[in-house]
Amino acid sequence: MDLKSILTPDMVNLHLKGKTKEEIISEMVDVLVASGKVSNRDEALKSVIEREQKMSTGMKHGIAIPHGKTDVVSDMVACIGISDEPVDFDSLDQEPCRIFVMTLSPTNKTGKHLQFLAEVSLLFKSADKRREILEAKDNEAVIQILTE
Repeated sequence: MDLKSILTPDMVNLHLKGKTKEEIISEMVDVLVASGKVSNRDEALKSVIEREQKMSTGMKHGIAIPHGKTDVVSDMVACIGISDEPVDFDSLDQEPCRIFVMTLSPTNKTGKHLQFLAEVSLLFKSADKRREILEAKDNEAVIQILTE
């Protein structure tokens, strides 16, 4: 999968301000809405919150991958956000998160969504990649780090 075709500089927020899981998710949905690829913000937000209530998407190493399935997108969309402060996300390792990757997919399409999640989770196994992302100075740098 070509991450550059999904994650573009306009799909990055280097300074998320939210202090809670819900605030972070809301900010991330706003990034997707701003891209013009989400037809209904409330439905998009609802799909991610409902998924999160089933089981936290907080992974390990300060990363969370909130996602949802909804028909307010015609194809999978994704964005990445970095929080200036660690946020409790009910992570597997009980550590707070600073790196967030959100995806929204149509309810009838799964392959691309799963492939994207698998590829992104592999990237973040590298402590160096995580550090580089947290230190990135602009949106283009984040995309370059993820796609090199």
